[in-house]
Amino acid sequence: MQILGIDIGGTGIKGAIVETATGVLVSDRIRIKTPLPATPEAIGITVKELVERHRWSGPIGIGFPAAIQHGIARTAANIDNSFIGLAVADFFSVQTGCAAYVANDADVAGMAEIRFGAGKGVAGVVLIVTIGTGLGTALFSSGQLLPNTELGHLLLDNGLEAEQYASEAVRIGEELQWKAWGKRFNRYLTAMEKLLWPDLIVLGGGVSKKLHKFAPLITTQAPILPALFLNQAGIVGAALFAEEKLQQGCNSPER
Repeated sequence: MQILGIDIGGTGIKGAIVETATGVLVSDRIRIKTPLPATPEAIGITVKELVERHRWSGPIGIGFPAAIQHGIARTAANIDNSFIGLAVADFFSVQTGCAAYVANDADVAGMAEIRFGAGKGVAGVVLIVTIGTGLGTALFSSGQLLPNTELGHLLLDNGLEAEQYASEAVRIGEELQWKAWGKRFNRYLTAMEKLLWPDLIVLGGGVSKKLHKFAPLITTQAPILPALFLNQAGIVGAALFAEEKLQQGCNSPER
């Protein structure tokens, strides 16, 4: 099945048509800068533009930077707070004229890695961390997702929120060298390990391409792997989520 996958992030909104049987992008990946302020109206217009540029009229899957409960955005990370309480799938369906299925962005990125990527076939607990404007997390046990973990907002032992201390945006904004940032990120990962004891940690987002620059600083017991899909995981996973809901016969995005 081919489905348009869209990944909404704090700095960019990306989309491509995905062949869900293989996880392969079968169209060009289009990226549009996230509008500021990132209000529902502004992001709705941008998502509609992505749909139109792909000449798409079928179902779409959307990875969204918020906890999504029964189709409702309960949080808003790096987007406007006016999204909180909004039925986001219904909203994007109206904006695009397509059936839209929406889930947490890190969760769908994790789905791609568990189905086709670095977490495929791994028994036990797999923690996936997406590193970008914020820190997204997805947690799987024997391939089953615990949705909406949002552990990038964990308070560290220094009293700071993790994504305000060790995200890619912080690394760039504070002009941190890889060694300095790697120590910060290791502090976060070791805190996560003490809470969750994963058997594998998979790192996604654009930074995962640079894993060799900070891997020596990571001291977790769990092995670390880069995401196979890198920063395309959100697009692929969003399409997989939509496929899952369609196969369940759902007309709404509730999980």
